Amino acid sequence: ATQKELKSLKQSKRLSSQLARSGSKPLVGTSKAMKELDSLIRSVASSDASALIWGESGTGKEVVARCLHDLGKRAAEPFIALNMAAIPKDLIESEIFGHARGAFTGATDERPGCFELADNGTLFLDEIAEMPVDLQTRLLRVLEDSKIRRLGSSEEFTVNVRIIAATNQRPKLAVEKGSLREDLY
Repeated sequence: ATQKELKSLKQSKRLSSQLARSGSKPLVGTSKAMKELDSLIRSVASSDASALIWGESGTGKEVVARCLHDLGKRAAEPFIALNMAAIPKDLIESEIFGHARGAFTGATDERPGCFELADNGTLFLDEIAEMPVDLQTRLLRVLEDSKIRRLGSSEEFTVNVRIIAATNQRPKLAVEKGSLREDLY
């Protein structure tokens, strides 16, 4: 084996060993920043409060959200992730809240939304600042009273869901430019 291959193999074994030793430790790394992040994740995970994760694209916001779920009281329950930027604006409401049969053209059956699917677990709303502001208002109401109503239905459901949201926009700037409601933030 070449020197480069031996070095790579040695590094791989070291990382595998570190992973095995980490047990329930959510992140692998020994830098001061990683240790601080690990401590912060553990602190927030012990709470059942909603959380907002901010970071640039590709920095691992969903990994942090998954760690918060896995280390929290809801770890045995569903973790449902939804990326607001990846869903067409006209389908977001149905994805989040579900819909009743006949609510719109093509709604041939009732369909539960992500809140119902995540009941007793965690709903991760990625790129929350991409969610239309009128739906942010509806999300705020769910956070306040834990009740949802499927699109096109008059029936309300009570849900028990922890919300973890993320954005790649600086939250205060998103509030200033109107893409994130201040009361939701």
